[in-house]
Amino acid sequence: QVQLVESGGGVVQPGGSLRLSCKASGSGVSLYAMGWYRQAPGNQREMVAILTNGVSTIYGDSVKGRFTIAKDNANDTVYLQMNSLEPEDTAVYYCNGKAAVYPYTYWGQGTQVTVSS
Repeated sequence: QVQLVESGGGVVQPGGSLRLSCKASGSGVSLYAMGWYRQAPGNQREMVAILTNGVSTIYGDSVKGRFTIAKDNANDTVYLQMNSLEPEDTAVYYCNGKAAVYPYTYWGQGTQVTVSS
């Protein structure tokens, strides 16, 4: 089993920055991809950024050019650097891990990001 623990959320003014962290722990399962999703009240969960095999990245259209995903392999931690934050970025951000074996996907508990003046 794998546990994903997020940190780094908070309140920031428009135009500000935050960095989210997600540390993976557990044994016996290798994650080939890790990423971030977010869900705002009344909205469906949407993909923010995914890093696959430590090399390939994809970003949601609304965050391209502002957010960057990176991974520290030595510490099994994935980061989401969020710059130029907008009120529309306000949401609960969830860390996600994908594995090649059942249950195939893991989720963290979520961390709140609020962008407000």
